[in-house]
Amino acid sequence: MKIRDLDLSQSPLNAEHQALGLPPIEDFVSHPDNHPVLRAAMWTAVLILAGLLLFLAWRLFFGDNGGSSGLEIIERTLASPTFWSAVTVGFFAQMIDGALGMAYGITATTFLLGAGASPAAASASVHIAEVFTTGLSGISHVKLGNVNKSLFLRLLLPGIIGAVLGAVLVTQFDGKALKPFISTYLLLMGLYILSKAYRHMVQRQEPKHVAKLALFGGFVDAAGGGGWGPVVTSSLLSSGSDPRTTIGSVNFAEFFLTISSATSFILLAGQPDTWMLVAGLVFGGLFASPFAALLCKKLSARTLLTIVGCLITLISAYNIYIGLA
Repeated sequence: MKIRDLDLSQSPLNAEHQALGLPPIEDFVSHPDNHPVLRAAMWTAVLILAGLLLFLAWRLFFGDNGGSSGLEIIERTLASPTFWSAVTVGFFAQMIDGALGMAYGITATTFLLGAGASPAAASASVHIAEVFTTGLSGISHVKLGNVNKSLFLRLLLPGIIGAVLGAVLVTQFDGKALKPFISTYLLLMGLYILSKAYRHMVQRQEPKHVAKLALFGGFVDAAGGGGWGPVVTSSLLSSGSDPRTTIGSVNFAEFFLTISSATSFILLAGQPDTWMLVAGLVFGGLFASPFAALLCKKLSARTLLTIVGCLITLISAYNIYIGLA
């Protein structure tokens, strides 16, 4: 016999059940964040983030840094124009992502390619930075009850597999030869975002191929440096899925996908030499959330999509021109 964990509080849903002569609902129905699977995933994310922060702090102050102390590295980083350029991009990318639920990876990768990074280094740097932003965002979504357990689990494993395959692809080819193709992909994603700003979404039934969608989304996200949000979130929302739980579930799954991508890049290609850019992306992203809410309030989604789509398309077209010149 199943042992049920009932919610005996006087909630509106329980009052409705009582009026209909039904038993009280289970606790994880009224409090989605209390579901054991989501609770375990959330605490896993917390432990991963805490472990990474401790490792980075230990490495900065006690690791082999070529004779430089941790404080000297911090001072040198804060004095670098490259770092502050990355801060600006991280702030802008996270602000757009917070307002739209997508486009962080594409925006940041486009900037890094324009700054001269190889496709593998750019994608690795963006995914390392995204570990922290998606982790904090995903944990918040779980605590607010925005994550659908079933959708989260259907996205999780295929997305991770796709991300690993994408990382393998982008690290096995010459960076200069691959760069025009990645820039072309980013240009197409920019045009896709622009098309979303000026079309009416038709409500359809819930998609039946979530696993295939997650596999493809994870693959292009790792190979191209971004695309999980535009591919997966957009497809699910356009099919009529609930926006709140769709965005929350996709966002939380992205944390585990990002961890897999970043780990794959480090194992296959070594640690990127763009740590200053990574630090700038993370630092800029930390301060973007309040402004994302303000931006979302002041500007329409169509205006934001148009700005981002035009920016990504123009920069990617320039990168293609430079790569083929």
